Amino acid sequence: MIERGKISATQMAIMMNPAIMATVLLLVPAITAKNAKQDLWISPIWASLIGFLTVFLAYRLHKLYPNETLIEYSELILGKYLGKLIGAVILFYYLHVTGIIVLEYGEFVAGTFLPHTPMLVILGSMVIVCSFAVFGGLEVIGRCSEIIVPVVCLLYLFIFVLLLKDLHIQNMFPIMEGGLKSSFRGSVVPQSWFSEFILVSFFFPYLTDKEKGMKWGFISVFSVMFLMVLTNFTTLLLFGNLTAELTYPVMIAARYISVADFLEHLESIVMAIWVAGTFVKITVFYYVLVLGTAQLVKLSDFRPIVLPIGFLLILFGAWSAPNLQELAHFLSTSAAFYFLSFQVGIPIMLLSIALIRNKINQKKGSMTG
Repeated sequence: MIERGKISATQMAIMMNPAIMATVLLLVPAITAKNAKQDLWISPIWASLIGFLTVFLAYRLHKLYPNETLIEYSELILGKYLGKLIGAVILFYYLHVTGIIVLEYGEFVAGTFLPHTPMLVILGSMVIVCSFAVFGGLEVIGRCSEIIVPVVCLLYLFIFVLLLKDLHIQNMFPIMEGGLKSSFRGSVVPQSWFSEFILVSFFFPYLTDKEKGMKWGFISVFSVMFLMVLTNFTTLLLFGNLTAELTYPVMIAARYISVADFLEHLESIVMAIWVAGTFVKITVFYYVLVLGTAQLVKLSDFRPIVLPIGFLLILFGAWSAPNLQELAHFLSTSAAFYFLSFQVGIPIMLLSIALIRNKINQKKGSMTG
C-alpha cells in the first residue's frame, strides 16, 4: 500500500462532514431557494438519499475489494486498459472539481474580505497550506479534522443561536404549497454535493475498524443533512423569499446579529468557519487526487507529486470560471448532472459489473466442481 497511515471510522466521518458542508454553507441555500421557495428546508432531506446510496455503493465495492481504492478496483473489475482509462477520467474529474472548490474559496475571500488581493495569491496560499497536510498523509489529515471540525460546528451553532430572536416563523408557510414537486426540484443541486461521499471509497481500505465504515459513513451523511436543513431553515425564517436573491445568505445573516449593542457584525466568525472548513475540504479532495494518481501510475510513494498537483489545482482554480456569477450558474444548472454521473453513475456501473462477474465465476466454479 502506498499509504501506510490508518484512521478510525469516526475520524473518517469527521473528515467527510466539512468535505461536503464547507461550500454548501454559503452558496447552496440561495440556489435551492430558486426552485424550492419556502420548502427549501425540506430539499436536503431528499438530497441526503443520494448520500446514503453513495456510501452504500462504496461499502459494497469495499467488501468485494477490501484492500483497494476506487482507482485500483476499477482496473480489477474492467481490466487493465479500460480500468486505467476509467481511473484517469475519474482523477481528471477530481482535478477539475477540486479546482472549482479552490475557486469558490478564492471568490468568497476576495469578494467579501480581500478585494484588492490578487486572486492567485489567495488561491496559492490556501493550496500551499493544504499541501503540507496532504504531504503528512492520511493520519495527519484525520487528526487535523478532529481538532478543526468540532470548533467549526460550535461556531456554526453559535451563529444560529444568536439569530433566533430575528427569525419569523410565518416565512415557512404555506408548507408544500405545490406538493412535493418544488422540494424535489430544489434537492437536485444538493444531491451533487451529497454524491461527494463516494470519497469514502478511498478511505475504507485504511480504516482500523473497517466493520464500522458504513455505520459512520451514514452518521456523517445524517450530520451533513441536519446542518443543511438547519442552514436553509434559518435563512428562510430570516429572509423569506429574498433568500433566492442573495449570493451568500449566511454571511448576510451574520451581519444581522446584534446582542445588547455588544455582539455585532460577526462576519469574522463566518469567515473563520469558511476558511477552516474549506481547508479540510480542499485537503480531502487534494489527498484523494494525489493518492489516486500515485495508484494509477504505480508509484511507490505519493509525496513527490503533491506539489506538482497543487500547482495544477491553482491553474484549474483560475481557469474554472471567469467570475462568481458564471460559477454559480454552472453549479445551479449542468453541474448536478456532471457530478452525479461521475460520483454515482460510475460506482453503480462498477458494482453491477463486479457482481455479474462474481456470479459468472461462481457458476463456473460449481460446474467444474
